[in-house]
Amino acid sequence: MVIMNRLRTAQRVAVVKALVEGNSIRSTVRLTGVAKNTVTKLLLEIGAVCAEYQDKTIKNLTSQRVQCDEIWSFCYAKARAVKLDPSILERNADAGDVWTWTAIDADTKLCITFAVGNRSSQMAYTVIGDLASRLSNRIQLSTDNLRSYFGPVEKAFGVDVDYGLVEKIYSGSNHAGRYSPPECVGCKKVVMTGAPDPDHISTSYVERVNLSMRMGMRRFTRLTNAFSRKVENHMAAVSLFFMYYNFGRVHQTLRVTPAMEAGLADHVWSVEEIVKLLGD
Repeated sequence: MVIMNRLRTAQRVAVVKALVEGNSIRSTVRLTGVAKNTVTKLLLEIGAVCAEYQDKTIKNLTSQRVQCDEIWSFCYAKARAVKLDPSILERNADAGDVWTWTAIDADTKLCITFAVGNRSSQMAYTVIGDLASRLSNRIQLSTDNLRSYFGPVEKAFGVDVDYGLVEKIYSGSNHAGRYSPPECVGCKKVVMTGAPDPDHISTSYVERVNLSMRMGMRRFTRLTNAFSRKVENHMAAVSLFFMYYNFGRVHQTLRVTPAMEAGLADHVWSVEEIVKLLGD
């Protein structure tokens, strides 16, 4: 195994390539020969610099349509397991459900902002407030019907937004032991503020990014033991994922990266360039 103080740039690149292609920590160890603790430490370091770079770069956007959503995962143990055995919190205070909040530009597919936490109004205020601070013009905003969005949208945008939500209608089937959610049998579009175009009240694009997250981060895959053991590792993985998603991966429809489409980059970033954010 390779130890950290001898990790060369090529080895860092190999590790990051494995991670952004959806490999788990353990499979990355097998692919690269780098020690598990070294892979985890590198993930934390590169996650931090990717978050810092995106925070500084993704600003003054001229987005027209933005979609917001939250995607579920968990850390160490699911919330229902913690409820049944509260002693789990003695071993890991962060154990339980973890939600990743995202805001996606429906036209450029850029992830404007993301945050990891619970599914509370406080998190909604953080995410929507940050979203508003990165925009330079009026937008049409779409969310699901999570009530936590309502107050934050009003506070962050006031009347300077065209806001609509999508309320999904599910079938009544919810038999015991069911893993997947009930079948969605329809959607209701609701105008909340301003005059949003009904044809563009949608969360389709942000939900497609949710799928990319589940495919691109092993810890998001359902029915697996690759889940996050620490929240900071989870946050680092999300940060690295969106750095690669925004700057390094060509969108199949756009034929460029979301960052290029949004005017934030003039070329497709290589994994080597992402690794260089770490410095020497």
